[in-house]
Amino acid sequence: MSTIDLTQPLATLLRESTHEAHETVENSPSAKLLLSGGLAQDEYIRYLMMLWHVYDTFERALDRHAAHPTLEPTYNPTLLARAPLLAADISYLLGVQESSWQTHPMYLSLFSSMPGPLQDYVSRIQEISDSSDPSPLLAHSYVRYLGDLSGGQTIRHVISKAYDLDETEGLGLSFYAFKELRTAKPASQGEMKRIKDWFRAGMNAAGETSAAVKVAVIAEANMAFNLNAGLFSTIKLKDKGSKDLLSKEIAVQVEHAQPEEKTYPIGQVIAVIAAVCLAHFLIVVGGFTGNKGYQKLLAIEAWLRNFFQSGTD
Repeated sequence: MSTIDLTQPLATLLRESTHEAHETVENSPSAKLLLSGGLAQDEYIRYLMMLWHVYDTFERALDRHAAHPTLEPTYNPTLLARAPLLAADISYLLGVQESSWQTHPMYLSLFSSMPGPLQDYVSRIQEISDSSDPSPLLAHSYVRYLGDLSGGQTIRHVISKAYDLDETEGLGLSFYAFKELRTAKPASQGEMKRIKDWFRAGMNAAGETSAAVKVAVIAEANMAFNLNAGLFSTIKLKDKGSKDLLSKEIAVQVEHAQPEEKTYPIGQVIAVIAAVCLAHFLIVVGGFTGNKGYQKLLAIEAWLRNFFQSGTD
């Protein structure tokens, strides 16, 4: 990152300073597969499980430091909290009660040993929460919440189509839905913009506390994008047909390497049949007995073989 003009609002600085990191995450193979609705459903559920751990740790940290001058302007769990909604979506997709999804074999298998990138993510959040200055938590709010607000409606539509979910009912899609800023009504596109404007204004207010806060939040935001890239790296590249994409690519290459099946014009086929019939006639009337008969038979066999090969060259 080059020279930073710290006189600019924090929201502007964050957008400009994280552009490259944002694009890196957005263009990763796993992110593209997820955002296109092409990810296998079991991998999608595993991804939601990892996100739940991130949000649960993160939102507990925000609750702990709700009154901190840097965090208070954007603290609104009623509006923003995602962990409970992720739990609801995971439960619905697994077909289990919300109270029991963490006993599901898929969850137990995934977290029998927590994936390294997920461990890094939650450990970093906990480290900030336990530090003397939790201001960098604002960077994680920016990366996660503003990202959810910006792309949530589009992703919601893609996911509903990908996994045959009823977008009107919203079951299995709660994570992508927001309420209005001042009411409990579902937020429209216009209201989503108002929420984002409110959030940016809160970030700018936080940035006014000191230049040091701006520097710390910008640095942490780039780290947060890298941590999200780590989460994407744990996704197995399987499509909705549940085939590993690398294995599928190899299978296609093998298929292309197979020799082409030979075909023969109908005229050649008729000629061969006629030759066989002639050979049968000669065998019957030509007296193929004893050693001389056997030699004649070999000669006819060789002739037929040469005839067939010449017709396929």
